[in-house]
Amino acid sequence: VIGLSSITGFLYLCCFRTLCCKGPPPPRPEYDVVCIGLMGSGKTSLLSRLCSEATDNIVPTTGFSIKAVPFQNAILNVKELGGADSIKKYWSRYYQGSQGVVFILDSASSEEDLEVARTELHSALQHPQLCTLPFLILANHQDKPAARSVQEVTQYSLNTSLPHPG
Repeated sequence: VIGLSSITGFLYLCCFRTLCCKGPPPPRPEYDVVCIGLMGSGKTSLLSRLCSEATDNIVPTTGFSIKAVPFQNAILNVKELGGADSIKKYWSRYYQGSQGVVFILDSASSEEDLEVARTELHSALQHPQLCTLPFLILANHQDKPAARSVQEVTQYSLNTSLPHPG
């Protein structure tokens, strides 16, 4: 049983907070984002770092995982899709409702893998559920000695054909 003085005190506290503290802060908007890229490109590591989680025991994503990535003014609900060949064919089943796309590309990968990544990127850019959405293309693994520059990755990933070394 709650006494009248407890209820009065509670109401006073609520009114005081509303008047003096302008009430609770408004909720941060949430955005649904899909994160794709080939296996080993660093999708899970990136999301773990953004969520301040440990990155020392990361294993390849089987299927998909969802992480809420908090920022000061918004929350990104990121649906990370596994990048294995057996999973890529199902990516489009998870696109619905996405409001943005993060494509992770391994900038230190072989030319063959970069070509596969370019093909997957172009497929995503042309997909009816994604083609109007904002895309972030992240050139990951820039710390590796074999990493290509951002300019090289841009040329490789956005051109319709890969340049051949001459």
